[in-house]
Amino acid sequence: MTPETIMTVGRQTLEVTVMLAAAPLLAALAVGLIISLFQAATQINEATLSFIPKLLALVVVMIVMGPWMITKLVDYTKRLYESIPSLIE
Repeated sequence: MTPETIMTVGRQTLEVTVMLAAAPLLAALAVGLIISLFQAATQINEATLSFIPKLLALVVVMIVMGPWMITKLVDYTKRLYESIPSLIE
């Protein structure tokens, strides 16, 4: 196993990880921004106010994007397991 192979597998792993994490993180970011704007406009300074909306947004994103995320993860895992013989050589 060459260093180039290790770097390629690591890069692919990071790409899949970023793709899978992007949707929930962006949803939480967007909801947090909207709640922050609401808090700034109404002068409400409650730190726990954004917790439930963020949680609900993450649940919705996981319901909507979950099948795609599972498919991507299973495809990557299959490709990785199928490439093990060529990685060992």
